[in-house]
Amino acid sequence: MRLVFGLVLVVGIALASFAVYMAQGFIEETQADRDRLAREAAQAPRLVDVVVANKPMKYGDRLTRADLEVVKWQEGKVPASAFNAIVAPQDGNKAVNPVFWEGETRPRAALRSYEPFEPILGAKITEPGVDAGINANLTPGMRAFAINVDVTSGVSGFLRPGDRVDVYWSGVINGQDVAKLIDSAVRLIAINQSADADRSEETMIARTVTVEASPQQVAALALAQRTGQLTLSLVGTSDKEQIGAIEIDRNALLGIEEAAPVEEVQQEKVCTIRTNKGGEIVVTEIPCTN
Repeated sequence: MRLVFGLVLVVGIALASFAVYMAQGFIEETQADRDRLAREAAQAPRLVDVVVANKPMKYGDRLTRADLEVVKWQEGKVPASAFNAIVAPQDGNKAVNPVFWEGETRPRAALRSYEPFEPILGAKITEPGVDAGINANLTPGMRAFAINVDVTSGVSGFLRPGDRVDVYWSGVINGQDVAKLIDSAVRLIAINQSADADRSEETMIARTVTVEASPQQVAALALAQRTGQLTLSLVGTSDKEQIGAIEIDRNALLGIEEAAPVEEVQQEKVCTIRTNKGGEIVVTEIPCTN
């Protein structure tokens, strides 16, 4: 009996020791996981609120509060002009940038297509109550001016709203055919009657383009279009280089050098008088008085 009791006691002590060992291992593993999660949380990027579309939208679609939702986005990776709230009071936190101020019931319109969960950008939607169109694309203080183009003068149709172009004038000056740059990096806001940059078919049949220009530029372009032909040259999206004055005439183009004008040899002036001597006319040279 004592032997059985001793065996049971030894087995119990062994099992208790094993349980303590397992408990210590579990606690240590749990603490290690806790510390690892704490380190990962400290190293994880901070998330901020960003307003996104909750459904597909195309150019011109009106958007209301029901078309939006807020998701978390990595801080520092948020697109410029993104919103961080759908609605907010006007006298609230200045750090809050809402799509709609509290009390605003007018919809806004998309100036480009959106996919679900794509951030809504302030530069790509209209102001409340404004529909998409040329007016919505104009920068304050600027004007819209239409230029007639064809396949040759319109960069073979590869133009879209939002592109920038150089404008060249060609005509006749002092009897010479001349082409010169009259404006550079002018922004296009519409092709034909469309300001939708997502409509590729509009780029193939352009007959007019509408540019954004200051009133002074509008006056210059109007005069240039009336007195000659305007041609557009597409500027690359990453091209920031400033170009100077450019002008070329026919002789410069063909490498023709005009001959220097020949000086006329002035002949000495001869003055004479005629007298009648016995019916015969006699010519006599005399000094010229003037």
